[in-house]
Amino acid sequence: MKRKFLLLVLTASLVLAACAPAAKVPAGTLNITVSILPQEYFVERIGGEYVKVNVMVEPGANPATYEPKPGQMVALANASAYFSIGVPFEDAWLQKIQAANLKMKMVDTTQGIERIATNDGGFDPHIWLSPALVKIQSQTIYNTLAELDPAHIDQFKANLDAFLSDIDQLDTQIRTTIANTRSKKFIVFHPAWAYFARDYGLEEIPIEVGGQEPSAQELAKLIQLAKDDNIKVVFVQPEFNQENAKTIAREIGGEVLSIDPLASYWLANLQKVSDTFATVLNQ
Repeated sequence: MKRKFLLLVLTASLVLAACAPAAKVPAGTLNITVSILPQEYFVERIGGEYVKVNVMVEPGANPATYEPKPGQMVALANASAYFSIGVPFEDAWLQKIQAANLKMKMVDTTQGIERIATNDGGFDPHIWLSPALVKIQSQTIYNTLAELDPAHIDQFKANLDAFLSDIDQLDTQIRTTIANTRSKKFIVFHPAWAYFARDYGLEEIPIEVGGQEPSAQELAKLIQLAKDDNIKVVFVQPEFNQENAKTIAREIGGEVLSIDPLASYWLANLQKVSDTFATVLNQ
């Protein structure tokens, strides 16, 4: 009887949490929802004090398999716009997200971007890891904010210009940092860095391909490739299993290093990643 009562209380609590009204946004502020943390940085850089940004994929979660929580779906009722970016969870959820608020503007930030095709017939979603492509995304974000809140268009434009200038400086710094590295090849568990590699003349060698971990034979080939090219580091990201990466690192007498493609502090993170690549590729 006691267990049944506790179950009823827990169920009622969950229902109330899902139905609770979303936190109010100050008057004159645009309520914007995005898919991943780097987009929050982009929107805040351009929107400044005139935006409140909500992120669907929470820190540490995987954008390929994420399922929005009931409270997140309820909160969409107050959103002015949703910025999608092409990460896999959107395939299953974008229609439901739109249905949660038919007045919410749906904005595809991949527009105007030539994406890299993948072996499974899709496209590599990691367009936020290319500074050049972030400039295109930023223009899309600016256009949307200016349309939704024309009263603050001057502030949005000034913020956009400042952000684009920072991106140009970042691009120059990365090119200088990576220009003369001894090697251009790097091994990474999840293939998140293809756009970055393309921009800066590097070659990404992924362990996982098409969402599939390697067979024993494929793993052996990767180990041999690493030995042949004197690769001593295997890069991983926090959201994924690291066992295969550790196996390769062990076999080549190397190490596993973590780099985070989903860090919220985008500008500083890409600078940090480029410094890490430069150190590793000069070993």
